[in-house]
Amino acid sequence: MAVGGRRWIGLALVLSCAAAQPAWADAAAAADPLPSWREGRSKAAILRFVEQAAGTATQPAAIPPAERIAVFDHDGTLWSEQPLYGPLLYCIDRLRRLAPQHPHWRQQEPYASALRGDRAALIRQGPAALKTLLLAASSGLSSEAYAADVQRWIATARHPLSGRLQRQMVFQPMLELLRHLRAHGFRTYVVTGGDGAFLRPWSEAVYGIPLEQVIGSRLALAYQDQGAGPQLQRLPQLEALVDGPGKPVAIEQIIGRRPVAAFGNSDGDRQMLDWTTTGPGLRFGLLVHHTDGRREWAYDRQAAIGRLDQALDQAQRQGWTVVDMARDWRVVHPADNSAQHP
Repeated sequence: MAVGGRRWIGLALVLSCAAAQPAWADAAAAADPLPSWREGRSKAAILRFVEQAAGTATQPAAIPPAERIAVFDHDGTLWSEQPLYGPLLYCIDRLRRLAPQHPHWRQQEPYASALRGDRAALIRQGPAALKTLLLAASSGLSSEAYAADVQRWIATARHPLSGRLQRQMVFQPMLELLRHLRAHGFRTYVVTGGDGAFLRPWSEAVYGIPLEQVIGSRLALAYQDQGAGPQLQRLPQLEALVDGPGKPVAIEQIIGRRPVAAFGNSDGDRQMLDWTTTGPGLRFGLLVHHTDGRREWAYDRQAAIGRLDQALDQAQRQGWTVVDMARDWRVVHPADNSAQHP
């Protein structure tokens, strides 16, 4: 796709997300920076931390601007992760496009389950099967071609259960939180176990997070110059898995500073929150607890996707804020005050 085409897709994402804001949000935001959050402990804890960190006219800042770094998990923290992680839904769609070139996939796992749309069978096959799909579907392209393909997908793909556009599965309260942090001098990063290159093409348009502030699992790249100009080719090899203990490692290697605030939703985020909140000075940790089976999904300790078990217990011991989605959020998804799904 031409560069101009990519810019138009990015602009369309920005306009779509802006148009999707609740009608009351702009007016309310002037007096309340978190209008989609109900009054309660979670909202109060966020506002108190930001005020203390950035200071006021009468109170000095507790955290210097250079150290105001906040890190966010992506799947399950900034957008819905059920019934399968977003990057893997993209991979399944691309595998279907590639399937005519690989007829043996129809009889070979995990491809056969992916092509049938049998998500339960894929989950039962475990992380190794999901890794196989990721490598098969997202390698063999240049980095530019992959970004263009992801942009096409995120602009039109629909969620398999809700029917909403995938880009509308983001959480309105978290969009407000990102904006509130940045308004007080924070740099916001995404640290995801998913493919970072999947998120970068649209992270700035949807979240206001520039691509260089996306840290994620990554495929190996190879420099190639075959006469048409140099390219970086994506290889079928996982170079880094940024999940669990890999999250603080990647943050240190790439940012070089320990964050002062961390936001997650699952056991895969536990080490990132632990490392962040045990540092010196003012710190903040938050878990999004998916408790809303009416407007989203309710799951935690037994979930195959987004399990929240050890981290939930640790939150109680270490004083992390636990957001009860059903209780604390007036709105879940943008422009979606009452939408339900089966």
